[in-house]
Order: sequence, then C-alpha cells, then structure tokens
Amino acid sequence: MNLGILIYSLSGGGAERVVSHLLAYCNDKNISVHLILMSPSIKYEIPKNIKIHYIEKSNPKESGIIKTLKIPFLAYKYSKLIKKLEITHSLSFLTRPSFINVISSKITSYKFKVITNERAFPSLQYGYKDFQSYFNKKMIKLLYKQSDIVISNSYGNATDLIDNFKVPSDKMKVIHNPIDLEKISKIDPQNNYFDKQRFNIITLGRLDIGKNHTMLIDAISKLNNPKLLLYIFGVGNMKATLEAQIKALKLEDQVILAGFDPNPYKYLKKADLFIFGSNHEGFPNVLLEAMSCGLPILTTNCKSGPSEIMKLEDELSNDIMKTDYGILVPIKNVDLMARGINYFISNKDFLNSTKINVLKRAEDFRKNKILKKYIDTISLKH
Repeated sequence: MNLGILIYSLSGGGAERVVSHLLAYCNDKNISVHLILMSPSIKYEIPKNIKIHYIEKSNPKESGIIKTLKIPFLAYKYSKLIKKLEITHSLSFLTRPSFINVISSKITSYKFKVITNERAFPSLQYGYKDFQSYFNKKMIKLLYKQSDIVISNSYGNATDLIDNFKVPSDKMKVIHNPIDLEKISKIDPQNNYFDKQRFNIITLGRLDIGKNHTMLIDAISKLNNPKLLLYIFGVGNMKATLEAQIKALKLEDQVILAGFDPNPYKYLKKADLFIFGSNHEGFPNVLLEAMSCGLPILTTNCKSGPSEIMKLEDELSNDIMKTDYGILVPIKNVDLMARGINYFISNKDFLNSTKINVLKRAEDFRKNKILKKYIDTISLKH
C-alpha cells in the first residue's frame, strides 16, 4: 500500500490531530505514506521524514466562493499528483478535500482506492441558510456514495450519512478518534496558570458559530459568581464578536480568550472542569483529551458524539443529564448549562468521582488500537 492523506492543513483541529497520529503510526509500521496539503500551516508535530506535497498554498483569507470555484482545478492537480506518486489508497479528511478526492478519481484513467472521512454530522453542520451549506450538502449527497469507503468517527454521523446523504451502508465504517495516552501522561501540568482560589473552567475549540462559545459566556454571566473563571482556547472568525460580548457583560475578569496552543494538556491537567457548548459535532476529540487529563465533562448533547463518549442512556430535553463521566445538557440552553456548572460546584462528591471515571473511559480510545483499525479498514478489499 502506498497511502496518500489529503487534508487542507495541519493547523489546530481534531481532524488535523488524527492525521498527525496516523502519519506517525504509518512511519513506525513502515507503511509508505504521503501527506498532501492545500495550505502550508503545520502546527502539529509529524515525523521529519514524512513526504509532504502541496496541490496549492491557499491564502487563509480566501473567500468560501473562491475555495468552491477552485475545486475542479484542484481535483485535476490532485489526480496528476496521485498518478505521479503512484498512490494506491487516497484518504481524505474533511469535506472539501473529500470532494477533491472523489472528483480526481473520475477524471483520470489511473486507478486508486478512494476513502473519504466525514467528521461532522452533515445535516446540522451544513444546516445553515447560506450558499456554502447548500453547496456542501449537495456535494456530499452526490460524491460521497462514489467513494470506495466512507469513514465516520461516530455512529450518529454514520447514520446521518446513510439516511440523508445516500451513502450505501456497506461502504460506511465507523472509527472513533484516537488519544495518545502515553504522550499525554508524560506532559507536565502548567502550574500557577490558574487561580487556585477560584473554580477554573476550560474549553477548547475554533472560535466559530457552531462551537457556540457565546452560550458559555452567557452561562457564566447568568450565574453571577465571581469565583468562576472561564478560559477559552482557540482561534477563529468569532474572536471580535466574543470580545465584544465579554466587554458588554463586564466579564473581562472572568472570561479569558487564551488563543491556540498545540499542547492544551498542560492546562487541562490543572483546570477544575471542561465545558463544551457546541451545536453540532462529529466526534469531539476535545472531550477525550479532557478525559485523558482527569477532567470532569460538562457538554451539550449535540449530534453527534458526546452521548456516545459519555455513555448517556436517557435523553432529557428539560433538565441536566448526569452520567459517570459528567453532565450533558440540551444544545443552545443557557439556563441548563448554568445549572450544570452549579451542580459541579455544589456536589463535590460527584465532581471527584467523575475525575476518576473519565480516566478509565479514556482507555477505550487508546491511540494504537484506533490507528490499527484505520489501516485495517483502508486495506480492506471492497
């Protein structure tokens, strides 16, 4: 097997972290692998001898319309590169690279196996009333079914792709996200970063509308508890909006926009609670990362992933949902998110028991077990 992995970049994100793990695994197992990028941004560590190729070096400020118009041209370039490198298996992560992957296979006589990897719940991820959402939904329905294999990172996502996007069930495979527990265990915590006299809440994720950081900030405001501190790690186009919200609510001393750090574990190990407000997900890596650091979880019960990770048995629409690993709340519900924060503060025994349980749950996602499943799945004869 000569594997090509296509992704837009290796900047911060869950899919990008998985790719970095997969590259290292292939390198260790002497599997021939090429990394193909569309942007030169690389923020994750990868083996130095990995072969990196570019089908473009995109301007990060490029509009969505321009990115869409370039898809046929990039598919043509990718088909030429695939043939030149004699790639036998092409694995793409995220939507636009996956569109390019499938289209390239249709415009060349060179034969290779096409594996697309969808990491969101498309019906919700692209449920907004804009051109980009409309276009992506149409393209997913048209192209994904033409892959040889479609990999999803949660059963919820897989069901959505089968039911609503015409992906044949026999092509659909589910592989959860891997966590590098060995590496995480060796990382020293960032001492003296948090205020030990206060309750330190942390979240990680792109600053975009889907992650709904605005709800988390509103929940902090609603509680009116000066002992609460919320640290938001991430970058994105919502930064100015969030800064304005923090200022308007006079929360400058309680909500900190901390930027992006490729090593979030040093902070996770010293915080008191991990909070997550997303409206939709694929299978949120950040929950696993927080669990691996012994952090209790307070998350929305968004589609898809959190309920699988947290082993939720009974869904509720009007109250918090407790499990052995923390609390889930309905999406976009500021009141219940605030109630969840308050429950952790008021119930120390629950807080402490979840700290133990999350470490056990993280073991189910140990890196090498998951990465082996990737290679075994990609290698399947279809």
